Amino acid sequence: MQWFGLEDINLIMMLEVIAIDIVLSGDNALIIAMATKHLPQKQRNKAIAIGIVGAIMLRILFASGVVYLLHFPYIYFIAGILLLWVSYKLLINEESETKVKSQSKNLRQAILTIILADAIMSLDNVVALAGVAKGQLLLIAIGVVISIPIMIYGSKLIVKLLMKYRVLIYIGAAILAYTGASMITEDQQMKRLLLLDSFFLIVLIQIILTIAILATGYIENRTKQNLKETTD
Repeated sequence: MQWFGLEDINLIMMLEVIAIDIVLSGDNALIIAMATKHLPQKQRNKAIAIGIVGAIMLRILFASGVVYLLHFPYIYFIAGILLLWVSYKLLINEESETKVKSQSKNLRQAILTIILADAIMSLDNVVALAGVAKGQLLLIAIGVVISIPIMIYGSKLIVKLLMKYRVLIYIGAAILAYTGASMITEDQQMKRLLLLDSFFLIVLIQIILTIAILATGYIENRTKQNLKETTD
């Protein structure tokens, strides 16, 4: 089957790309929801729209240069550290203020968080996308466009759940933190440096890093809450 004159693109290849994008969209929806849950409805919709556009552009850019990108030493380690930081920031922002004068700042922070976290988490996925699509950017772009509604409506649904069940904030942070920890232990340079040749050791490091992020975030949130109660 030919798509826009590209003979190498077939229906199976298209479905594979869409499937990968749908899986990635679940992670995106979680990030978007956690980053925008404190914003007013109007600003939340704006942050979602701008954040998704920026994230999609970066994903396509990464897919086009993934072969060169992965040649950078410690790229997965750096990305993993950044994702741990993002998950921590999203966790401690649970008690963030919503004053009118800080809304524009919160909007910018939400947009930057969405784009940064999506860019980091796209590393693994763009490798798969580039492989399945055989480097054809048009096919990758089509898959990304199809995934947009999932990201938009999925994030809005998750926001409602986060507001109703606050424990989900910690579950979401745990998912992001574990993904970051996994990227750290998957980095080939770090594996050689730390002699990470044991599956048990790798899993143990991932669990410890995830728990450390959750515990630190919980303690900071409790400290802020106690301080607020004593000053009220």
